[in-house]
Amino acid sequence: MPGIRDQWAAGSSYEDFMGRWSRRLAPEFVSWLRIARGVHWLDVGCGTGALSDAVCSYADPASVVGCDPAIPLVEFAREHSRDARQSFVIAGVGSLPRRSGGYDSVTSLLALNFLPDPEDAIHEMQSVASPRSTVSACVWDYGDGMLFLRHFWDAAVSQDSAASALDEGNRFPLCRRDALTALFRDSGLKEVRCEPIEIRTVFASFDDYWRPFLAGTGPAPSYVASLGANHRAILMRSLEESLRRGEDGTISLTARAWAVRGTVK
Repeated sequence: MPGIRDQWAAGSSYEDFMGRWSRRLAPEFVSWLRIARGVHWLDVGCGTGALSDAVCSYADPASVVGCDPAIPLVEFAREHSRDARQSFVIAGVGSLPRRSGGYDSVTSLLALNFLPDPEDAIHEMQSVASPRSTVSACVWDYGDGMLFLRHFWDAAVSQDSAASALDEGNRFPLCRRDALTALFRDSGLKEVRCEPIEIRTVFASFDDYWRPFLAGTGPAPSYVASLGANHRAILMRSLEESLRRGEDGTISLTARAWAVRGTVK
């Protein structure tokens, strides 16, 4: 169990599992940020491009550079890019792309908690930003608010206590309002705000809920891939029995994220 690592093997698999919800959340986050139009953005940990797409659709940027060290996700973003203002590079914290004059908005959607040292990441994000610009992030509330994952991990732990170590709610104490606020303030950012954003994750059927867990991309699917066929079937039945459905068979759950922003000196 301790040897299980998060796998980010395929952009299409990530889209089915988390990307579709990232794309629902991204416009809400962009709206919350209230960044001026016609400025330059850096999207740190861009994944398959959900935030970059939302910035182009709703914020009228001069440009958006998305960067991520996961090659399959960047390739997916490039292949599906339809806006000339977008560009994507394979790079992560420690080698963030720079721009003469800096970026006016340096942001990260659903990636900050996966970085080895979030404090270093925020400092580097400030270093590539222009004076008085905005540094921001948004992360899922894995402990209490991301319910489709909360149901999964509660079911997994009920039959395998070792799964608790892989539960994002335990792994990522950063994904809480007080921790995010402290991180941004302690990093020297001013005018720090942290607020919740909620969407609904609606699954057409139990199969629509369960199938993405079998694709091996992301923490929970990586755990499922480590299970033998019998244990996997038991976990599936437990979830199928516990998840409430609407009259039409849909499963509708709340997903809460925390959005945080601060101003560079």
